Amino acid sequence: MKTKMVKREEVKHNWFIIDVEGKVLGRVATEIASMLSGKNRPDFTPNVDNGAGVIVVNCGKVRITGKKDSQKVYKRYSGYPGGQKEVVYNKMVVKDPKYVLRHAVKGMLPKNKLGSTMIKRLKLYVGTEHPHIAQKPTEKKV
Repeated sequence: MKTKMVKREEVKHNWFIIDVEGKVLGRVATEIASMLSGKNRPDFTPNVDNGAGVIVVNCGKVRITGKKDSQKVYKRYSGYPGGQKEVVYNKMVVKDPKYVLRHAVKGMLPKNKLGSTMIKRLKLYVGTEHPHIAQKPTEKKV
C-alpha cells in the first residue's frame, strides 16, 4: 500500500459553521485549529493546506473556567520603552470578543506561511448572523 500524498491542486475546502455559545474557550479552539489545519481528515498532508473553512458565531458568549476571567492577561508590545500594554480577559471580551478566540486558535496553528493562510479561513462573528451563505456551510457540533 502506498501512502497518498494530497497535492495543492486536488484540495477542496469544505466550510463548517460552529456555534460556541456556552462552550469552553480552549476546547473549542483546539477543534477549530484541527479543522483549519486539516488534521481531522484522513488525507492529512502536513505540507499542504487541506483544511476546512470555519465560520464561528456567538464569539462573545464563549466561556472560560476557574479564575481565568480575572487572571488571564493579553499582552502586546509596541517596541518602544514603556510600550508594553496588558489587558485582562474581562475587559478584552467586552472590547473585542473576536480577538479572544482568534488569539487562542492562532497560537495552535503552525508559525509559518501555511499557518497564515489557514487563519484567513477563520471567520468570526459576535451574533448569530453571517454573510457566508454562498459557501454552503454545514453545521458542526463541537
